[in-house]
Amino acid sequence: MAAFQEQKTELEALGATVIAACVDTKEQVEDVANNNPGGLTFPMAYGVTKEDADLLGSWWSEDRDGYIQPTEYLISRGGVVFGAMYASGPIGRMGADEVIRSITNRERRAREQGTQ
Repeated sequence: MAAFQEQKTELEALGATVIAACVDTKEQVEDVANNNPGGLTFPMAYGVTKEDADLLGSWWSEDRDGYIQPTEYLISRGGVVFGAMYASGPIGRMGADEVIRSITNRERRAREQGTQ
């Protein structure tokens, strides 16, 4: 999450909005947000349940009292998912630089095709 915060200006210049969600309590999320260098300033939902994870299509792990595995979406201005990443473990998360590259390439292709 810190990498997304560090590149927030560039993401915003592309029209991107970052939103995070986790099973943690409100207090735990506030602690994470406040203890990152400079803080985290994007919306962070807390208290995600298995039902929420099911709605997102996320992998839910039952160990450690249950938690949502990483599920990441890139959603276009029109509401279409043009990128998604699902994980069942700690490997396979989108990096902020990959998100920026994906959005930039998609925008470039749209301009070239005259669909933007």
